[in-house]
Amino acid sequence: MCVHKRINQIGRAMLMVTAGLMAAGLIASSLASSLHAQTYTISQNGKTVGSATLSVNAAADGLRITSSTKIAMTDLNYSFSATQSLDSAYRLRNIQLNGLVNGTAATVSAAQQGQNIQVKMSGNGKGSDTPLAMHPYAVFWPDFDPGALQIMVNLGAAHNNRDLWAIIPKQTGSIVPLKIVTNADEQGTVNGQPVTVHHLTVSFDTGGAEVFSGPANELLQADWTDEGFALVRQGFKLSPSARPRNTPPPPPAIPKAEPGRHLPITSPAGQPYPGASTPNQPQN
Repeated sequence: MCVHKRINQIGRAMLMVTAGLMAAGLIASSLASSLHAQTYTISQNGKTVGSATLSVNAAADGLRITSSTKIAMTDLNYSFSATQSLDSAYRLRNIQLNGLVNGTAATVSAAQQGQNIQVKMSGNGKGSDTPLAMHPYAVFWPDFDPGALQIMVNLGAAHNNRDLWAIIPKQTGSIVPLKIVTNADEQGTVNGQPVTVHHLTVSFDTGGAEVFSGPANELLQADWTDEGFALVRQGFKLSPSARPRNTPPPPPAIPKAEPGRHLPITSPAGQPYPGASTPNQPQN
């Protein structure tokens, strides 16, 4: 999938037994004390197009995870900042996201209410308030979000990469199962020091990524190989391997919008992204 198709289809982005809770709690405590703040570079086919940040901090009632992403391309200006509150076992409590898609503001908030998670979204003068079934291992999943990837890695490590779900902040919101495949460990360096790298292949019905983490499950890299995008932690280098890399095909011509109309920005499922115009919808 070429970058222009990616632009028109932007998006991809916990109650357990005692042993599981203890394992998740230990992982969360270790990560919060060692990760602090990290910076990532976002590239497309080797060219830097943006950056991202991630911070994991202990809070009185669990964990506070803040993340941000910014991508600046010829046809895409995409940015957001997100704050998530979780308990010490990485179980989601509430979310607040503020973002921009090509200059149009979008907001998402979510909080657990009983057996559901209530997702409120607004953008382009429209809003929605949708209850979704709450799963114990739910991950809030904006596009290119290091926070989502880090939470997924930690939940997966605590629960054998099984029964994880992604909350997709597109249109009115949805929740879909994540499929996670554990691959053989690879090697890399962090600031020149050798490190063992865990490798996961993560997918759901409309997307996925190759995700790489360190010995303490800290997020190091994510590759969206079909589109040629990569998110890489500052100072990290993955050692070359025989792992195949897909080369995106040449980009097709982008259709022009009719006068007084805007091309839509849609999710991989063909749903409008919050803040994007709908197909053939006149703009005021």
